[in-house]
Amino acid sequence: MFTGIVTDIGQVRHVELRGDTHLVIGTGFDVSAIDIGASIACSGCCLTVVDKGTAADRWFAVTASAETLSKTTLGNWKIGDKVNLERPLRLGDELGGHIVTGHVDGVADIVSVVPEGESLRLVLEVPTAHRSFIAAKGSVALDGVSLTVNEAEGGRFGVNIIPHTLKATTFGHAKAGSKVNFEVDLLARYVGRLVKA
Repeated sequence: MFTGIVTDIGQVRHVELRGDTHLVIGTGFDVSAIDIGASIACSGCCLTVVDKGTAADRWFAVTASAETLSKTTLGNWKIGDKVNLERPLRLGDELGGHIVTGHVDGVADIVSVVPEGESLRLVLEVPTAHRSFIAAKGSVALDGVSLTVNEAEGGRFGVNIIPHTLKATTFGHAKAGSKVNFEVDLLARYVGRLVKA
């Protein structure tokens, strides 16, 4: 379980395809405090740490299955790509964003990026199957970042990225035509399931 508050920007160091996709990600985290088998949200996708480096070289390795690749942007990651990272929530931690599971629903397209004051206004589009889960003033996780939806119409919705978030996440490099992992609000997911039942 995560909060959508990114605490490090990692960098892809190695990508290897051998059945599943194996990724090595450089990090500022103290890897001596990360257990093998621990979960880390990597641009919103909850992945299991399968190996790690030393305190000096600071990296961890994860494996992405075909299912993960089909729902996320991970299949397009290249060496040098930046990755939003978040360690899991611990009991007693402040819930600064919203409840994020790390179970990515799909990929959203960035339609436009427009400066608005000191912030950036992003308009995104999600696949038809997920449109009903996006609501104005609701929450959404984009590349692991907890954001408030400003407006939603059809398959498009807008969010504002404030200056702090631009510096603390990969959204400082957002551009139209890019794709991001998105996770709908957990409550919206369950309400949608109940409505269909």
